[in-house]
Formats: sequence, structure tokens, C-alpha cells
Amino acid sequence: MRLMSQAARFSYTSLATIWPTLGRDDWTGLTTYGSPQSFFCDYSAESVRMTDAKGVEFTTRQVIHTERADIKQGDMVLIGESALASPLAAEAFEVRAVTRFADTFDNVADDFKVMT
Repeated sequence: MRLMSQAARFSYTSLATIWPTLGRDDWTGLTTYGSPQSFFCDYSAESVRMTDAKGVEFTTRQVIHTERADIKQGDMVLIGESALASPLAAEAFEVRAVTRFADTFDNVADDFKVMT
């Protein structure tokens, strides 16, 4: 298990679940996802107009703050824990953009703002 900064240990007390994007099935064209994984976070429900890495404008549904560094655009996330194999069955949201911030206080792990 990776070390968390003091600030993250204090503020990231909620759990969320991620289904990482593995790729597309060549036959069906459907996106395939990895197994669900829980992580610590803080979150808010915000409706903000943003632009993703591809330049596509979207309106956020949720904003998640975490130290988890491997979340990327296209992954699926859900506030709370889920063991369901399908992020669609769990009603997870697609990650549309991720912003990285420095770990100003402890220099242990950077912080990330994940927008769905």
C-alpha cells in the first residue's frame, strides 16, 4: 500500500470505485474495463462547463479529489464501493478530465482532480 500524505489522510476519507479502461473489443466495439478497485477520495457534485484533453466541451457531474495517480480519461468511477464487474451496471460515470496538483505540504504524493 502506498503512503498517503498527512493532508490526504485528513481529507480523503470517502471511498470511490474505479473500473480502469482496458481497451476496445475488436468484435463488438465495446469498451472493456478492469476489475473494480476502491480508493480514498473527497468529492462534490458540481456542474461546471469544461473542456477535456481532446478539446471537447462538457459539463461536469462530479468532481473527485484523490492521490490516486493512475486514473485517466475514459475510466469509469463511482462514489462509494462496488464489487459489480460492470461499471454500467453500477451506474458509474465516465472520467472526462483529470488535473494534477502538487503535494504542497508533505511532498509524498501529488493530488488529482477527476471530473466526470
